[in-house]
Amino acid sequence: MASQTILVLNGPNLNLLGTREPEIYGTETLEDIERAAAEHAKRHGLAVDFRQSNSESELIGWVQTSDGQAAGLIVNAGAYTHTSVALLDALRATRAPIVEVHLSNIFQRETFRHHSYISEVAKGVISGFGGHGYILALDALAGLIQESGATAP
Repeated sequence: MASQTILVLNGPNLNLLGTREPEIYGTETLEDIERAAAEHAKRHGLAVDFRQSNSESELIGWVQTSDGQAAGLIVNAGAYTHTSVALLDALRATRAPIVEVHLSNIFQRETFRHHSYISEVAKGVISGFGGHGYILALDALAGLIQESGATAP
């Protein structure tokens, strides 16, 4: 049986993890998180397609082409979480379940970070557990996929 793929999208500035504000985001790099996620996904019979972009249009394009290709999406949209109606609209058009992830607890931060456009379409939100949030998101998606009986295209 072929692995089902989870598309993991990371937004602006997440390429700087490990050096950017380690007091907020920790010292783990995005590559560290990707390795851990790929390893954990295998335990569920899943694969991850892990991507990062500072470009809103690139993220939207990836969402649009994922429909019918990805069994689920993990989205850490970074600052676009709080600003991008366009990304929200693209996510609305996908049929795969979505889990929103934030490394920091956005509700302990600046007020403008308390609102998420992504949450409107996400099955759930994981916030404040650093890179481990991606592992929790994979566990959640694995359960959702199993419950739905979905199979990879």
